[in-house]
Amino acid sequence: MVWAPRVTIKKPEEIAIMREAGRINALALAATRELLQPGVTTADLNAAAEEVLRKHGAVSPFKGYPGPYPYPASITVSINEELVHGIPGKRKLKEGDIVSVDCGTLFGGFVADSAYTAGVGEISPEAQRLLTVTEQALHEGIRRMVPGNRTGDVSAAIQRYVERHGYHVTREYTGHGVGRQMHEPPQVPNYGVPKRGLVLRRGMTIALEPMVLIGTPHTRVLDDQWTVVSADGSLTAHFEHTVAVTEGGPLILTVL
Repeated sequence: MVWAPRVTIKKPEEIAIMREAGRINALALAATRELLQPGVTTADLNAAAEEVLRKHGAVSPFKGYPGPYPYPASITVSINEELVHGIPGKRKLKEGDIVSVDCGTLFGGFVADSAYTAGVGEISPEAQRLLTVTEQALHEGIRRMVPGNRTGDVSAAIQRYVERHGYHVTREYTGHGVGRQMHEPPQVPNYGVPKRGLVLRRGMTIALEPMVLIGTPHTRVLDDQWTVVSADGSLTAHFEHTVAVTEGGPLILTVL
């Protein structure tokens, strides 16, 4: 990944721009969520998100992102055992799939980044429990995003909640600062030790993203060189919000 060199503190007017980027991002994700039904292709989801971005004068920071080759789409779509970075294409959704959609929005010179996982039609109780735990783990982390706490407090809260429910967090991929670039310091893993790490300050903006696996914390990358899957083929889930640290408490920027 390409990282900015240092943590940046955003001014209130910059956070306001990021809030608008986050609103557009939420609209794009909502458009994809409305399409989650059997027979829809992952390329259809990408097209729906791109249409929303165009309508609002925004672009995706994902498209062309450096890697093994430039990332070819505006969102990532990861299904079942695919944890993150799935490339949209001809694959059709099926009843019972769980689908993770991750979208970034570049608007007014600033980036917002968020993701959700949802079911296609009726899903298994096991899959539904995974989704519920992963989403709640995100909010456990968000609650700790207050001035004076440390990144380890956030990471540890996510890890504790996930592992208390018998699941695993990945060690290879992390949450991250976000602002003028999609990946800025600090890295915020989904595991950690309370009272360790960088002190959170007002004006920091961080994308928290629990990535949770049922059977193992280990992952591997598919031959497309982007898609990350669970090493044992078990189900995975991913939720993400961009959050600002403020004196009034955590401010989620990627909601409507």
